[in-house]
Amino acid sequence: MSRKKKTTEELGSARWVKNLIHEFWATSPQNTLANGTGEKAWDEPLVGFARANHPLFRQYAADFSPFYWTPEQAFQLAFPEDPATAEELSVISWVLPQTAATRSDQGQADKVPAERWARSRDFGERFNCALRLHLAATLTAAGYPAVAPERLPGFGFQRSERFGLASNWSERHTAHAAGLGTFGLSDGLITPRGKAIRVGSVVARIDLPGTPHPYDHHQAWCLWHARGTCRECVRRCPADAISDAGHDKDKCFTYIQQVTAPYAQQTFGTEATPCGLCQVGIPCEARIPA
Repeated sequence: MSRKKKTTEELGSARWVKNLIHEFWATSPQNTLANGTGEKAWDEPLVGFARANHPLFRQYAADFSPFYWTPEQAFQLAFPEDPATAEELSVISWVLPQTAATRSDQGQADKVPAERWARSRDFGERFNCALRLHLAATLTAAGYPAVAPERLPGFGFQRSERFGLASNWSERHTAHAAGLGTFGLSDGLITPRGKAIRVGSVVARIDLPGTPHPYDHHQAWCLWHARGTCRECVRRCPADAISDAGHDKDKCFTYIQQVTAPYAQQTFGTEATPCGLCQVGIPCEARIPA
């Protein structure tokens, strides 16, 4: 098979996968805030791809060692009788941007999250999980075995000596490898649709072209890291968990567990752990900051 023909096939597969994601976003009744208005939880998604042998996945595994999964390790957990090499796998990543209404409400909050935001963290993430499972099942049924690492029984959080509390599969880091964004001072991912987002991914045995990286550094789109300016996320954080040194995960976690999650449950009846105040009212809320 010529490289030209293979590239054409890859591009066709990429269009198909993107269409699967967009169709589910557009038609699934689970894409809802469940607030009685009928409004969707998320704006139209962004989609990117990375080859599973991209060096960043090896780097992540080394940095978060020993518990972080490479794509092929996650795939093997789902298909132990049919493992694949990194060269045979692609990683599909998507960004779900918050709606303008949710961002507007959240921008007016200062200590605890707005109702729309709390609902997006609960019902919106339920949709994200449904999208993960739908895409993996659809690909598998079409002859492309696939798994959503975040949905595996072994997914969880551990203590990394270097980075503190960390999961064994990071949706944000996966999106960075798939050309969808770079990290900010708060550790949030700044994408072409900004930082007010959720992210998901699937690993599949399918040939997809890696999305080009429109950046040359993992913090390139953050004004603080690029120019030493901004710091608006520092101002927005009610837990004092963001500073010039970065994101204090323990302070952030404690504030969510003790303040925002109980507030959201008691006030809105939501079950997730929302905060996200550092993701709005900032230059990178809904775009790459200039």
